Amino acid sequence: MKLFRSLAVAIVSMTFAISMSAESLYDIPLKDITGNPTSLKEYKGKAILIVNVASKCGLTPQYSALQAAYDKYKDKGLVVLGFPSNDFNGQEPGSAKEIKAFCTEKYNITFPLYEKGSVKGEKQQPLYTALTGKDSPFPGDVKWNFGKFLIGRDGKIIARFEPKQKPDSEEVTKAIESALAKK
Repeated sequence: MKLFRSLAVAIVSMTFAISMSAESLYDIPLKDITGNPTSLKEYKGKAILIVNVASKCGLTPQYSALQAAYDKYKDKGLVVLGFPSNDFNGQEPGSAKEIKAFCTEKYNITFPLYEKGSVKGEKQQPLYTALTGKDSPFPGDVKWNFGKFLIGRDGKIIARFEPKQKPDSEEVTKAIESALAKK
């Protein structure tokens, strides 16, 4: 009986792993900052910069550069998406309402924000499992707040930038422009 149970668990685990690897980033269920179910489907054909954000971090001023990149490139096909996370020293302790208010009042954020969740560990959001998992072109845990993933217009992960790489750095800007140039 134990062998049967172990085999059943292994089959379910393998099926889940196969379905996750076959699943497009666009199909992963998400919730926006207000808790409404959504996904990345509405961004098909756009370049997407996914960033795990926090309001009480030394890197929080990157919100300004993220908003500037969004403003500069949104009409060319870029969307910036913020995913609040409290994974790193409790630097995003607020509720969804508090996070949204902080972002709009302090940094005039107009790009989409999503529900606060884990970007690493046992409770990692499925999107971050896809972004950082063994099948990702850039595997490995997110190291801190403001880690960035650039998704091409084709829905594939094309670049990863560490937290201290600023959104307006030459490297990030060139990658965004390159992604936008590909139709």
